[in-house]
Amino acid sequence: MTRSIAIVLFEGAEELDFAGPWEVFTMLGAIEDESVRAFTVSERGGEVRCAKGLRVTADYSFDDCPQADIVVIPGGQGTRREVENPTMVDFIKRLNRDAQVMTSVCTGSFVLAAAGLLEGKRATTHWASIHHLRKYEGVQVVDVERYVDEGHVITASGVSAGIDMALYLVGREWSPTTARRVQKAMEYFPEPPYTDIPVQE
Repeated sequence: MTRSIAIVLFEGAEELDFAGPWEVFTMLGAIEDESVRAFTVSERGGEVRCAKGLRVTADYSFDDCPQADIVVIPGGQGTRREVENPTMVDFIKRLNRDAQVMTSVCTGSFVLAAAGLLEGKRATTHWASIHHLRKYEGVQVVDVERYVDEGHVITASGVSAGIDMALYLVGREWSPTTARRVQKAMEYFPEPPYTDIPVQE
């Protein structure tokens, strides 16, 4: 069975927040033919300028977007605007009606919260934005986990955590063995340098 995966884009979306999960899901599709159909969607379709200046072209607009089984909402400074955008919030609610899983990376959780999808649920976001997530009533904020699985909704913390979340979801929805195959195909075995140096926040 082919599952459709929608990556929601907007001006100011953080690049790796969506490119990381995109790589995971499309690698899955390369390993297992017809496993997934991934696509991007933005409010008007066409070109979107992301947080660090990368320009990408969305496959669909909100008006012609097909049904999605899995939805990924990235973070970035643009989420501060999108939570006040009724067209975006209504679109997320619309996707939620048919989706099996709604996910967010980084401050994409704000959009889920604005759509009412985090009420009564545990959720996380980027460490620097945890205090903003606490402003949404009914959200049980978690600040020590890379991703939080609440069944229908999964939230991931900042940027690279989106890759971990997507791999976890592959393991949950397909199989752990399949997730390991995707991880190996991506050569995703993080060993960041300089971990012995204290971080000044």
